[in-house]
Amino acid sequence: MKRLLIVFLISMVPLIELRGAIPYAVGFGIPILPACIVAILGNMLPVPFIFLFARRLLEWGKDKKFIGPFFTWCLQKGEKGGKKLESKAGRGLYVALLLFVGIPVPGTGAWTGTLAASLLDLDFKKSVLYILGGVLLAGLIMLLASYGVFGAISFLK
Repeated sequence: MKRLLIVFLISMVPLIELRGAIPYAVGFGIPILPACIVAILGNMLPVPFIFLFARRLLEWGKDKKFIGPFFTWCLQKGEKGGKKLESKAGRGLYVALLLFVGIPVPGTGAWTGTLAASLLDLDFKKSVLYILGGVLLAGLIMLLASYGVFGAISFLK
């Protein structure tokens, strides 16, 4: 139970998210179905809050003395991600959002994708569904990659 809580908490951390939680679960031999469910729930829990409140909070704090630089960086990261999505996707913006969240490379994921969707004023329900699809895709990719890496390590022993 304690390790599942760790999986849940890891999956909520920005930039690490489910992409770090799944390898952790595989590496520590946690039963994969509960670990995946917990990681998906943990990764998706912040999404509505990010979509509804992050933009307002970041706009408010961008000119504050101590938090301003970080908040400005977050806004720029979200805007950059949003513009990149918009320029590449055209009418397939939601599919691009799913792929942006789902392909596990540094700087992408549910946090950045949700912030980008919020900054682009995309539809809330549709965005959340496509972000969930991206999280599921990232989970599958990380699960396959983790079993490949840990399988290779156990084979070499």
